Amino acid sequence: MRVSLSAGEFEYVETGDLSAPPMVLLHGLRSSAATWEPVTPGLAERWHVFALDQRGHGASARTTEYSFEAMRDDVLEFVDRLGLDKFLLVGHSMGGSVAAIFAEQHSERLTGLVLVDSPPPDGEGDWTVPPRPDGELDYDWDCFVAIFRQLADPDPAWWADLPRISVPTLVISGGSTSPVPPQVLPEVARRIPDATLTTIDGAGHVVHQTRPTEFLAALDQHLAR
Repeated sequence: MRVSLSAGEFEYVETGDLSAPPMVLLHGLRSSAATWEPVTPGLAERWHVFALDQRGHGASARTTEYSFEAMRDDVLEFVDRLGLDKFLLVGHSMGGSVAAIFAEQHSERLTGLVLVDSPPPDGEGDWTVPPRPDGELDYDWDCFVAIFRQLADPDPAWWADLPRISVPTLVISGGSTSPVPPQVLPEVARRIPDATLTTIDGAGHVVHQTRPTEFLAALDQHLAR
């Protein structure tokens, strides 16, 4: 399905009962809404699911501006255009960073937040932009470069404002095989007032793809609180 936003035409996948509570899914860098396919059928049993191709990815608009803040603003415009008042926001990797900074500014729009192996950028690590891969890409290389630059030099407010998130939050870690340093996600959960950390050890970074059953179980257990 497609929706017109200020930045252009955006693609999204919609599934589940129209009367069920809404859930918005945000994918990671170099990915698309398709990354959620292993868990979408399970999610759609309880949720009205909207999986967005973020700008520069999948079939959504290629733009002249790429940043976490622009993607955050896309989410707000997206849910407003679809008439979603309050919704559960789930983000993986880059999408989790977008989800966190959205929640810092717009917690009143959320019923909850799920961050999948994704802390806000802290500037740690090597974010040197690698050479562009050969051939056609299913994402905009300019977006990749812009996001890497923000990962190397992030806004300190993204971490400082984590205590502003006022909705129940589930932080899911992929455990020892994840590239996220082991101390980072516990610190994210500590800073968010109502957060729970769940580790699915051995799942790695793309938890919802490598361990879809455990991912859905962790989500159900959290939401049953």
